[in-house]
Amino acid sequence: MTPSARTFLGIVTVVVALEALAVITVALLGIADVSGARIGVGLGVGTLLIAYGFGLLFATWQLRRGRRWARAPILVAQLIQLLLANDARDGAAWVTPGLAVSALVVLACLLAPPVTRALSANESV
Repeated sequence: MTPSARTFLGIVTVVVALEALAVITVALLGIADVSGARIGVGLGVGTLLIAYGFGLLFATWQLRRGRRWARAPILVAQLIQLLLANDARDGAAWVTPGLAVSALVVLACLLAPPVTRALSANESV
């Protein structure tokens, strides 16, 4: 694997790990704040977000180990994040730049030619 591919994958690892930890943190704070009639929904959504965060961490770890399949779930997560950034524009405008910039950075790194060649060649990371 080329040094540039390794650098791009390192950037992806750091950014997606931070995203995943943010999702897990928000989920745990949401679960801690659940009360009254919203207990079922709050716990359900919190559990799904925690699973999503750990899924991102797992995919990132596998991508760092050179597993080609791990690129797809990370790409899909970033595309969904771009949609969420567009939607957050109206309500919580301060969230939009963080969501959009991190998603664009990850997408650019994952779709960079050195990374594509490295994962297509099934080289060791």
